[in-house]
Amino acid sequence: MKPRRITEVRARKLQREHPLEWLAEPVQGDPTFVLKSWFGGRSIMLRGKHQLFLTTQGEPWQGVLVCTFHEHQPSLRAEFPSLQPHPVLGKWLYLPDTADTFERDARRLVQLARSADPRLGVAPSPRKKRKQQKIRVRGKS
Repeated sequence: MKPRRITEVRARKLQREHPLEWLAEPVQGDPTFVLKSWFGGRSIMLRGKHQLFLTTQGEPWQGVLVCTFHEHQPSLRAEFPSLQPHPVLGKWLYLPDTADTFERDARRLVQLARSADPRLGVAPSPRKKRKQQKIRVRGKS
C-alpha cells in the first residue's frame, strides 16, 4: 500500500457551533447530558430523552421545540403563554425565537429539563436493525 502524504489526508469536518447552543450551558455538567446533532438542529438530551430541540432553519423551524406529549401541553402552555403547538410536529410545542419572551422562556424551559420535570422528555425511537445479507458461497453441498 502506498503511503499517503499529509496533504492528501482530509481534515475531519468540525461541527459548527449552533446559534442557540448557549441554551445548553446550564445542563452541560449533568452526567447524562448529550447535545445531539439531529435533523439540522441540536437536541438537548438528558437522562436518555430528548428534552428540547434547538433549530434555526427558518419558520416554522426557528426557535425551540419542547419535546413533550399531548397530555402535558395544556399545563406547559398555561405556564408559558408564548408556546404553541408546532405547525408540522403537532405532538411538540414550539417557542419561536421571535416571541417577546423567548430568552426568558427558553432559559426557564432548560431549567425545567434540568430539574427532571415529568412534562418534558421523549425517549428516542429504537434503531431498526439492519437485515443481514445472506452471502451465498459456491462450493460443495
